[in-house]
Amino acid sequence: MKRHYVAVDLGAESGRVVDGGVDDNGIELREVHRFPNRPVRISDGLHWNALGIFENVLTGLELALAGEDIVSIGVDSWGVDYGLFDPAGRMLGNPYHYRDTRTDGVREVCADRVSASRQYARTGIAQLPINTLYQLAAQARGDRTLEIAHSLLMIPDIIHYWLTGVQSTEFTNASTTGALAVDGSWAEELLAAFDIPSRILREPVEAATILGPTRTDLDFGPLSHSLQVVVPATHDTACAVLAAPLHVARRGEVCAFISSGTWSLLGLELVQPILTEDARLAGFTNERGVAGSVRFLRNIMGLWLLQECRRAWCRDGTDFSYDLLTRRATKMASPGLIIDVDDRGLLHPVDMPAAIRAQLARGEQHAEADPVALTRAIVESLALQYRRSIADAERLAGVRVGAIAIVGGGSRNELLCQLTADACERVVYAGPAEASATGNILVQAVADRAVSGLAEMRAFVKATAHPRVFEPRRSTSIDWDAREADLLKLRSGQAIGFVPTGSPGSLRV
Repeated sequence: MKRHYVAVDLGAESGRVVDGGVDDNGIELREVHRFPNRPVRISDGLHWNALGIFENVLTGLELALAGEDIVSIGVDSWGVDYGLFDPAGRMLGNPYHYRDTRTDGVREVCADRVSASRQYARTGIAQLPINTLYQLAAQARGDRTLEIAHSLLMIPDIIHYWLTGVQSTEFTNASTTGALAVDGSWAEELLAAFDIPSRILREPVEAATILGPTRTDLDFGPLSHSLQVVVPATHDTACAVLAAPLHVARRGEVCAFISSGTWSLLGLELVQPILTEDARLAGFTNERGVAGSVRFLRNIMGLWLLQECRRAWCRDGTDFSYDLLTRRATKMASPGLIIDVDDRGLLHPVDMPAAIRAQLARGEQHAEADPVALTRAIVESLALQYRRSIADAERLAGVRVGAIAIVGGGSRNELLCQLTADACERVVYAGPAEASATGNILVQAVADRAVSGLAEMRAFVKATAHPRVFEPRRSTSIDWDAREADLLKLRSGQAIGFVPTGSPGSLRV
């Protein structure tokens, strides 16, 4: 008999409420509600619409409860962002979006107080401008909100709190803050150095912790039967890695993962963090996984570039679907362009196509305007960065990567999967697309004692996963070695001056 759990999986572009039925034959997912998750810009910056997210969670719950007898619910989301609450439990303003410009330059100011090397040795977290630590340091400069704040809750914690009245923080998401030490305690000396009050931070709990029943004062019919709320791995990448088919690696090799969506999180699952200066300089981070595991990974800009290009094209009156863009891009020859996908100028530009064209022009490349050619260039450039990151991960961890598992929404993009296999010269295993929801549900099944722990979750994935396989093509028109050399030239400020090929399948308007 199936046991049913509800996973709320919040992404930076959309949110999903998914019913997962689990039995010995596997897991069956049913998406009951999907909603856009759009930031809102007001006078003081870019924010998330937390109340709108919560309203959609309740809508999804109502739909799920109408169809099945649900055991529990758990929420996962992206990392780093947070809300502040006063002693009475009231939220002190909508959470800021990690792409808000208030953190510009803050990382460098913090490094003057505590060196980047010391920060990394203490936390194992790469110094990204979006980190919670730097967001809080920015807020500490002239914003009195921190003085009256009683608690800080990450995005999933906020939804859990509003469902139960219980405030909590979970390790996998807490580790993304840049304020959690590698020993699992808060790095009090970093907080003090950046004028951040440590009192606002809750002691983290482990994934599969049961928070308790939904609040009885929620005037929401079906919830009156007291649904249990379980803390999954609240960081969506931690959930996604749980569902990744890492078992495909051969003896003596490991399988790397790429959690592909707005961001591409590429890395290895390890048992210990790697805290070397080489790892820091290479941009790798050590996030906590489930059951004491470590996600040694690099944050790569990801499909954000294409999402923002599409948004800009829609503003200009042309609504290209992702499917149409990708299908046309698959049929065309390579435009021969290299985009440095991790250029900080692409973190939050007003106009992404213009920002990409400006970068291309700086390298004396053709400033391509055709949507299909830009789509192809973005996907090729992501595959190129994956190639570099796989090589760095192997070198830093001292392992041989024999295969790559791509999970998340990007696993549906056949062009991305095939180009990744080609560029990295490894077999790519693609899927599941709803990996975060799958991992979320598996953790809830552990709390329900339907699954015993990490080993059984891994066995469950091995027995039930059916990823698509992409073999690397040995003869392609792209010289990936030459592309990699030219990417390094671009990053050193040199011009490379590619002239693109033709663009069959153009969507010029």
